[in-house]
Amino acid sequence: MQDGGDGHRHHPPGPATPSRRLRSLDTFRGLSLVIMVFVNYGGGRYWFFRHESWNGLTVADLVFPWFVFIMGTSISLSVSSALRCGLSRFSLFTKAVWRSVQLFLIGLLIINPNYCQGPLSWDSLRIPGVLQRLAFSYLVVVSLDLCVAWNSLDNLPVDAWWYSAREFLLYWPAWLCVVVLETVWLCLTFLLPVPDCPSGYLGPGGIGDMGQYPNCTGGAAGYVDRWLLGENHIYQTPSSRVIYKSHLPFDPEGVLGSINSVLMAFLGLQAGKILLHYKDQHSSIMARFLIWSLVLGIISAVLTKCSLNEGFIPINKNLWSLSYVTTLACFALLLLVLIYYTVDVKRWWSGAPFYYPGMNSILVYVGHEVLEEYFPFRWRMADSQSHAEHLTQNLLATSCWVLISFLLHRKNIFWKI
Repeated sequence: MQDGGDGHRHHPPGPATPSRRLRSLDTFRGLSLVIMVFVNYGGGRYWFFRHESWNGLTVADLVFPWFVFIMGTSISLSVSSALRCGLSRFSLFTKAVWRSVQLFLIGLLIINPNYCQGPLSWDSLRIPGVLQRLAFSYLVVVSLDLCVAWNSLDNLPVDAWWYSAREFLLYWPAWLCVVVLETVWLCLTFLLPVPDCPSGYLGPGGIGDMGQYPNCTGGAAGYVDRWLLGENHIYQTPSSRVIYKSHLPFDPEGVLGSINSVLMAFLGLQAGKILLHYKDQHSSIMARFLIWSLVLGIISAVLTKCSLNEGFIPINKNLWSLSYVTTLACFALLLLVLIYYTVDVKRWWSGAPFYYPGMNSILVYVGHEVLEEYFPFRWRMADSQSHAEHLTQNLLATSCWVLISFLLHRKNIFWKI
């Protein structure tokens, strides 16, 4: 893309990417990952470390969207750096496709199957999953960024009308695509006819809503997954079964929710654009993070009417609802401001110990899933009803992965896909 035309004042030339790797991004990623590992290992069996059964938030519901968010931020910085180094957009796209395929297959063939229960069965293989959703979101957001990213951010005309909002307005075609995707999500969610269910139903089915819609778990989201993937290929034991006695399979990483996962990654990409356009202008970066956080918080307040169940679109991790994304992006930006200020601006904190798993996130995630049932990550407990023993086991297992990532960092060993 062309830079400013003749007759304009220009921004002084300088590198578009940070001169050193931002430790705050790896720290943020590592913090999200460590909490995710702790939650997956049991969270000490405390309720706030378990996913909410339907509407609402617990600590467990925060971390996956944050991981998706910071993935988007990293995409922005890495694509900009690669374009400045002269790599072609086509080569970057092919690498992104290959990386997404690898992530998808690792999730499908390594994470999802439970080989302890026998060999892989295609008849009951779960198709969606965490890594599959990451793969899809990554590919879509990388593709959008490659369409709109500038080869250089030097010499932008400072007197152009769009200059004060350049980190947003320069990329309007990508934003337009995201708005179209979100419109598709809204239309399918609220207008798609679902057999024997009211239009726009967002409830858990079962005995929820006074038992009026027992076969409507997830509304359109559940219906699309069952129609597109088949009942045997989605998650069979959703969290809604415990409280709402629902009997239909429902996948929290399903097809419709993946659209909002793209939005979450794209909001992270927007944070990356702010870092690029205001390099070393710490006050400007943090001010814009806070402004975006405020805007997203207001959107969440409107969508939810500041209530758990009475809003237009309740906060719901199972559905990855629009308000869930705006709320978690709001929180992510606030947390990123805090980590960025303490780690990269003031350098009061090195980011340890979260920095190390953040640098080796794929290895830690895949490793903790594959080795979950093996010592020292799990052992037979003397009292399986003891919070203290569960907490000790889960903290030790999580700490092992932090230590492993630290030792690999010392050896300069990183698993990159």
